[in-house]
Amino acid sequence: MKKQLLTILTLLVIVACKENSKSISEAKQDTEKTITYPSDVIPFMDEWKILLGDGTFNDSLVNFSKEDFFYVETKDETDWVVYKSPNSGITSRTSSNTRTELGQKKHWTPEIGGKLTGTLKVQHVSTSGDARVAASYSVVVGQIHSDEGHENEPIKIFYKKFPGHTKGSVFWNYEINTDGEDNSARWDFSTAVWGYDMSVVGETPDTYPEEPKDGIALGKEFSYEINVHKGIMYLTFTSKGHETIKFTKNLVKSDFATKENIPDQIWSLYASIGRDGIERDSAYAGELNYFKQGAYNQTNGKSPDDNIVWYTGSDTYNGDIAKQYANGSYAEVWFKEATVGEGTRPTE
Repeated sequence: MKKQLLTILTLLVIVACKENSKSISEAKQDTEKTITYPSDVIPFMDEWKILLGDGTFNDSLVNFSKEDFFYVETKDETDWVVYKSPNSGITSRTSSNTRTELGQKKHWTPEIGGKLTGTLKVQHVSTSGDARVAASYSVVVGQIHSDEGHENEPIKIFYKKFPGHTKGSVFWNYEINTDGEDNSARWDFSTAVWGYDMSVVGETPDTYPEEPKDGIALGKEFSYEINVHKGIMYLTFTSKGHETIKFTKNLVKSDFATKENIPDQIWSLYASIGRDGIERDSAYAGELNYFKQGAYNQTNGKSPDDNIVWYTGSDTYNGDIAKQYANGSYAEVWFKEATVGEGTRPTE
């Protein structure tokens, strides 16, 4: 009798343990289901890899997120993919600036083309920097990057806001694909969308130009489309309450192949750092390119005395990311929609 009772008790314990184990497993699965990943919000994540603001890299972004850098926030019942990056950290071999930024896996030539869209709002840019430096207080939210030759950038879309201002500027830069083997004389030509272009700077390290009247405030949605079709780049920028702005740029025939074609903006902005190169006549023709999207923080701790265009002298707290986040030394960009695909014939 005692032996039978012991056997029954043992079986009950085994069943209870199995049920408990099942409950734990089910609870774990239920918890995992409640997590919203960036790939749940913007489904194209399988076409990208990412470099994060702490220098880590991942090339599998389905059901991937990383706290403090790449994750989802919900506001007013809308899910947003957050890209966040400090002023100082580990970055790519071709840059001095940190980023939490997607890099497209597929590469294409301008002749083949491609299209990238994004609807976003910039939530924060660095509050420290030197106002005389064109790159201060700015972040790049979308770009095309060449993967051959000089590995320059046919387009970078910027958002920049001076401290104390409510509205910031959206502008885009075209970087020349420098003629010859020496790329040290390269420069960016900047074009305003809303607000100022990159060349508008302060007269001293801590004085600022007048706030742009037609600018975009932090937290204000705007959208862009980069459409490259048969060697021509078509750009469209939209935002509620603002005029829709469009541009066209030839990527296979240079506008800057002689000294006479260098814009006045370049002579004034880049003169102090000796950059007055010309572009190869065929621009980016035949070179492999790819899209990038996210938060490419343009602020850094390098001395403006060495480069008054790109070295912003921002606070970096010896690279301590937590301290940078706590003291406004970071960029943060939220996307709610984005697509990537083939270039298409423009409708207009």
